[in-house]
This record gives sequence, C-alpha cells and structure tokens, in this order.
Amino acid sequence: MNSAYLTNREYLNDRQRQVLFDFIGSEKVMSIVNELIPQQPCFLNTQLFFNPMNPKQRNYWHRDPQYHLSIEQQKVALLASDVIHFRLPLLDEPGIELVPGTHKRWDSTEELKVRLEQAGDKNNQPLSQGKIIKLEAGDLLIFSANMIHRGLYGLDRLAFDILFCQPDPSVIQFVSNDSLPTAEALTSLENSDAFDNTIKLYQPD
Repeated sequence: MNSAYLTNREYLNDRQRQVLFDFIGSEKVMSIVNELIPQQPCFLNTQLFFNPMNPKQRNYWHRDPQYHLSIEQQKVALLASDVIHFRLPLLDEPGIELVPGTHKRWDSTEELKVRLEQAGDKNNQPLSQGKIIKLEAGDLLIFSANMIHRGLYGLDRLAFDILFCQPDPSVIQFVSNDSLPTAEALTSLENSDAFDNTIKLYQPD
C-alpha cells in the first residue's frame, strides 16, 4: 500500500516540504538521476509505502503502467519512456521482489498469466525468475516502474520513494501542481533541474 504526492500542501507545511525538496534536489541524489536520465530528467512524484491494513492481503506482481494503459500501450511504453523509482527504506523491511530485465522486454507466458490473473492464475503466485532484494534502513534501491515487481509485506515496512521520468508529456500529466516547489523554494536547492524541467512541461509559457 502507498500514499502518494507527499509534498502536497495538504500533507506538509512549507518547512517540511522544503526539507524534502532540498533532499530531492541535492547533488547527491541528482548526480545519480543525471546518470540514468541524461537528458532533461523530470521530477514526477513521491510515495510512502507501508504494510496494508488488511493483514491477509497478499503482495501482487505488477508493472506500474498496467493501471492506466492497455496491453498494447504497455508494450509500446517499454520502448518509449520510463519512470524510475528511488526507494529509500526508513526501517528494515523484507524488501521487493522483481523480475530482472523485464523493463526492457515483454512478459513471458508465465509472467503474463500471473500478472494479469489469466487462465486461473493469481497475481500473488511465485514467478520462476523472481529475485528478492532485502532492504535495510539507509539503503537505496533504484528500479524501473516498467519492471515486473511486487513489494514484500512484513516487519515495520516504511519506504520513501522518489519518482523521476523522462520529459514525456504523457507521463508528466500525472504530476500534481501542488506537489511542486514554488519559485522561492527552488532557490535553495543545490540542483533544481528535475523540478525545473517538470515545471516547464507542466506549466508551459
């Protein structure tokens, strides 16, 4: 489970928002972002992941784009654009399970049947190529939203995600204007490029 758009004013006051903006726009973070997205990296969103309220809920395989794209559109999205998660666990947790390489290729027959619950399969079933990555507080895990993955519930799961993307208007449409820093807030950042690029696309002159 997750809560999104953490930098919105309804969740944090200006001082608290500035703390997050300063971290996201730090050279330490942005130097990695620029390596992964060398041309016009954009800030997309922040999310906080935690255990579901229902203890019986099972973790489930998915690609993030499946929630707003058709099957054919999902195939195109693998080649067209990408969203990158920077996951920072605030506490030790079981981590995440992913299928390496699936951000660059389409599902196998097994993966598609499980992910989309076809032919009687369920999206919480194990996948033969799944790889578990355990996370401890202070770690940084970077992964593609296009990748087949699932969060692993348990312990006191609490992970902070920062999402960055390429300058694709079809992705930027999901930005919340209220989650972006003001012009004044931008002035204190070590590297405001990701925010600047988003604002240019989201709020064109």
